[in-house]
Amino acid sequence: MRLPIGFRVGAIKAGIKPSGRLDLGLILSGRPAAWAFVATTSRAAAPSVRRGRELYAAETPLQAVVVNAGNANCATGPRGQEDDRRMARAVAARYGLPEHAVLTASTGVIGVRLPVERIEQAVPTLQPGFDLLPFAEAILTTDTRTKTAEATLPGGARVVGVAKGSGMIHPNMATMLAYLLTDAELPQEELRQTWPSVVDRTFNQISVDGDTSTNDMAVLLANGGAGPVDPEEFWPAVERVARDLARQIARDGEGATRLITVRVQGAATPQEARNAARAVASSALWKAAVYGNDPNWGRVLGALGYSGATFDPLRVRITLQGVPLYDGEPLPFDSRMTSQAMRREEVVVEVDLREGPAEAEAWGCDLTEGYVRINAEYTT
Repeated sequence: MRLPIGFRVGAIKAGIKPSGRLDLGLILSGRPAAWAFVATTSRAAAPSVRRGRELYAAETPLQAVVVNAGNANCATGPRGQEDDRRMARAVAARYGLPEHAVLTASTGVIGVRLPVERIEQAVPTLQPGFDLLPFAEAILTTDTRTKTAEATLPGGARVVGVAKGSGMIHPNMATMLAYLLTDAELPQEELRQTWPSVVDRTFNQISVDGDTSTNDMAVLLANGGAGPVDPEEFWPAVERVARDLARQIARDGEGATRLITVRVQGAATPQEARNAARAVASSALWKAAVYGNDPNWGRVLGALGYSGATFDPLRVRITLQGVPLYDGEPLPFDSRMTSQAMRREEVVVEVDLREGPAEAEAWGCDLTEGYVRINAEYTT
């Protein structure tokens, strides 16, 4: 995957993950980059998120992002804040950057002190290059696969995305780190105005388990290496990349065997459409039904009912894998054939609320014994 002009990435084994795998990643821009940032809404946000908010408020450009995996550096007291700054300082010193040009991120176990000394020893040996895969591997925790996506604008500018996320995934961000890199040139003000709405339609529409993380962030960096672009071409490309990554995260939910896609149309407002789709994708009952190939559409209607979206149950239509199940009343359908259709890798629920013009999608995964096993043994 070809990186946008001016970006390099790297990864190394710093000894943070007990597995001994790659666990420290770096994104480097050869020129200052405008950036937009959305992070967790958790009041227990980690030092990396708190520091990121401070940098964001200062509106200074970025040139590097350093990410460690295997340790969240969260709930570790004042020492955790200093350890986070030391990680930024090490990268700044190595590449001759101001400390405020380095964004930090951490992901992994909460409440364990970050072995920052290992990071300080590893940073000088990092050799950034043009292969995205090592970085994509280094930021993983319980993920089973790397997650990347790309798009090219008509004029040649590139948008490349990389993300991690598998568990502790729920709207208002998740245990998710996502970085979109572009060589397009856009004003920072425009990036910051538009990026949150892209996140709302993509990363905030995924749910694996209903838990929101302390460490997540979604970042868009634009270094301008390819020159100015048409915003009407740029933003759809960014959203395609973000949407692709969001779907990959949902599909890789801990213990998951199926991707769940929920499409809602006919909502009164875009927010109600998003809420309705998200409620179904987040429903533990519906996720369990998908795992069991059970076309129990009542669980879909139940989730719609508590979503906050406006609708009349006598007008709602629900379709599963293309099979109409409910249209103001139960419809006759072949349950055995529909159950068989649910065995595909992607299970699609379509809902028409018949209240207005708004539509939205959300993504989740089935709920399996594997999820319980992974999280029952996470620190033991």
